Amino acid sequence: MKTLDREREALLWAALPHVAFDGWTRKALSSGAEDAGLAPAVVLKAFPGGPMEALEAFSDGIDRRLLAALGERDLSEMRVRDRIALGVRLRLEMLEPHEEAVRRGLGVLALPSNARLGVTCLYRTVDAIWHAAGDSSTDYNFYSKRLLLAGVYSSTLLAWLNDGSADKADSWSFLDRRIDEVLKVGGGLGKTVKRVLDFPDRLARRGPFRPRTG
Repeated sequence: MKTLDREREALLWAALPHVAFDGWTRKALSSGAEDAGLAPAVVLKAFPGGPMEALEAFSDGIDRRLLAALGERDLSEMRVRDRIALGVRLRLEMLEPHEEAVRRGLGVLALPSNARLGVTCLYRTVDAIWHAAGDSSTDYNFYSKRLLLAGVYSSTLLAWLNDGSADKADSWSFLDRRIDEVLKVGGGLGKTVKRVLDFPDRLARRGPFRPRTG
């Protein structure tokens, strides 16, 4: 890993505790740099696009960790439906130490000026989960499946952020219900997605997905 990449990584994760109090701001990044023993100038060098670039890097970093975790599991005997549920759950569990930073991130991504970044991060996440699940579609199903999962992930994330139950048990029940609701989507789209989600993985194999880096 290059020196700048190492500094960028160190700065990002050191800044997260400060994001919980200061939001996704340059102040939080500067405090992270100080905690990581980095020069103040590293903040601009590592994230020239400012806090929003850091937020994007955080989302991408969690996606990479998720793919690594899923890659260590034997998913061969699982239905694709269950792989998807596992992917969503694992990602949220990875976010748990940074729950307030996630909440702050959703707040800024809800602003019209940041809407495109929010959509980009969400797409990358659901695309990574589908690839890890073995998706090999190339027709319109490629997009329909990601659109449906985006709804499942987004609604489950909001439920998770407001979940006070032990071990987030209510969130995992909510996730299962949302997936079941997706399977009941009417018309040809719903039937197509149901077949994909319910069928064994031998219909959905592809090479390993390489997440975005940098």
